[in-house]
Amino acid sequence: MKTKVILLVIASALLFTTCKKDDEEIKGDQSPMGEVGTIVTSTVQEVAGVSDFSAEVVALENGVSSYSGSAKVTNTFIKNMLANEPAITINGDIVSASDIEFKSTLEGIESVSGLDAGILVKYDSEVGDTYPLASGGEREVVSKSTEDDYNYGFWLIKVLEIEEHPNKMGVSKIRYWANHKFGLVGIEFTFDDRSTAKFPIYNSTEN
Repeated sequence: MKTKVILLVIASALLFTTCKKDDEEIKGDQSPMGEVGTIVTSTVQEVAGVSDFSAEVVALENGVSSYSGSAKVTNTFIKNMLANEPAITINGDIVSASDIEFKSTLEGIESVSGLDAGILVKYDSEVGDTYPLASGGEREVVSKSTEDDYNYGFWLIKVLEIEEHPNKMGVSKIRYWANHKFGLVGIEFTFDDRSTAKFPIYNSTEN
């Protein structure tokens, strides 16, 4: 099931897109991380045949940031699956997607299209808080650091950990780690066979 990773990281807009609920939007001033030109990257190491993931904010309109991204995909099976999707461009081992949308403010992050639409994190949340999703599910805050205990690059930082259970495309659980300064810092997929794939997330800007 790890071969589903690229469908979620690069082509997530095709899989989990749902209409957002206007009364459940994130509030707050615009975050620098959502401004045009911000670059988002992950590990250069290969995970499940996927490496060199990078995305850039190419447009910002009414607080919604549009991302275009690409990754190196060496798994032929994955590329053959993606070749049937009209929004995907494949050039050799490079797979590209566009129009993945998030809203980033100083108070938190909201997925608009891509991951299931709804609030991803509110930085002032407490353990047990939930964020309803447009699909009918929810994301839940399952832990909150009280000290710097999460490895992020060369630092230890405080994070909120959020979980959701999409049960789609072989994915049983998604975990997110977020920090008030660095935004989304990690995402992990748990698959139906209980295997996992975790990606660190790095932004070129910060709050």
